[in-house]
Amino acid sequence: MLEKIQELDINLFVYLNGLGSETYDKLWLIITNQLYWTPFFLFLFYLIYKKVGIKQTLYILLFIAVLIAFTDQTCNLFKHTFQRLRPCNNPDLKSIIRIVQVRTSYSFFSGHAANTMAVATFLFLVLRSKFKYLGFLFLWPLVFAYSRIYLGLHYPGDILTGYFFGALFGSLIYLVYRKLKPQYFPG
Repeated sequence: MLEKIQELDINLFVYLNGLGSETYDKLWLIITNQLYWTPFFLFLFYLIYKKVGIKQTLYILLFIAVLIAFTDQTCNLFKHTFQRLRPCNNPDLKSIIRIVQVRTSYSFFSGHAANTMAVATFLFLVLRSKFKYLGFLFLWPLVFAYSRIYLGLHYPGDILTGYFFGALFGSLIYLVYRKLKPQYFPG
């Protein structure tokens, strides 16, 4: 059963990765680089600040920092436990896939997918009553994580597992946030 899932994961990766083109490689390298997302983050936090004020925005940022640290460390624990080679380092795949970027760390599961989904889930749960179309926030982890497949760095299963853990951790941190918030921001 596990072998069949891995085979499906590899085949889906090869297909999705093969959709790429040298024409778009630079775009996807920009998309995968967190530094280029800074304007998006600043705009997002400006919107949050306008809705909830500076103190509550800083409180939310504290929870996001804890969330990212926890998600990232959990991801690293899994990577070192399972030691699954990234597609770009897999000798069986190197000759049949597009490798746009190489990383030497392990593949399972995607920290990019987990962190972005965790933050998107947390922010959605915290702010859904304040923004009408906040569901669009989930486009960020979708685009960001697909870049990892495009570049040859992660299998779809790595991404989906990252999404699962991200959504789980984002929801759990939201429950802690909701429990503690009345102590600091009553009403």
